[in-house]
Amino acid sequence: MAYALITGASGGIGWAMARELASRKHDILLLARSGEQLQKNAEELRRVFNVNADFLAIDLSAPDVALNVRDWLSQKNYSIDILINNAGYAVWGKMQNLTREEINAMMRLNMFTLSDMCKVLLPMLQNNKRAYIMNVSSTSAYQAVGTLANYAATKAFVLVFTRGLRKELKGTNVSATCLSPGPTSTGFVDRANMGAIKEKAEKFSVEPESVAKAGINGMLADKAEIVPGVLNYVGAKMAEILPKGLIEKIAMDLYIVKDKGPKT
Repeated sequence: MAYALITGASGGIGWAMARELASRKHDILLLARSGEQLQKNAEELRRVFNVNADFLAIDLSAPDVALNVRDWLSQKNYSIDILINNAGYAVWGKMQNLTREEINAMMRLNMFTLSDMCKVLLPMLQNNKRAYIMNVSSTSAYQAVGTLANYAATKAFVLVFTRGLRKELKGTNVSATCLSPGPTSTGFVDRANMGAIKEKAEKFSVEPESVAKAGINGMLADKAEIVPGVLNYVGAKMAEILPKGLIEKIAMDLYIVKDKGPKT
């Protein structure tokens, strides 16, 4: 049986999706930087769900990482029929307060790695009778977000890229789906250095298991786009209808520290 390859699978949504697929008896390959955590996760999948599971500890923001992943798959003689590009993160704050290094590293992972993984691994997916790509975006993709300007832009790239890829793959054995979660309890806030608004951000968070289930169900049903949660779905639709200035003011109000600006 072919494997599902999931990036950013040491925790959060990626790990929840791995467990969801394993519960359906699908074999799993886990990719992230933390080898120790990935090993524990792979052992748990094998023990709890009785599936095959392996992992590769790798820096997914490194140049040519997709080629290295392809070589690893070939060396292990693994085939894949599901590619889930979940790895990504945000850096929070006004652009003038952020360093070039942290902005550029985020953009490499969120956009370039995701696109290259699709490009490099698509031939492997095409070897199956049926195969799936799921790229993880965000509800922030539907409008500009002050203090998350670069992050929202990278997620808008993921959304538009996946829409285009889906059109290219129409009529083939491979489908492309975009998952756009809202705030999720994954450690995203801490990773993005959003401590100054942590309490406010976590009020809107949902559990990663519900996001994972919605994503996997939608992917296997060949849906083009999935926005889990009624409020998130309504918000995404409103962003397409209401004036952008209004939507973007509301979005920025959620992520800014009143009167002082964000602290980084």
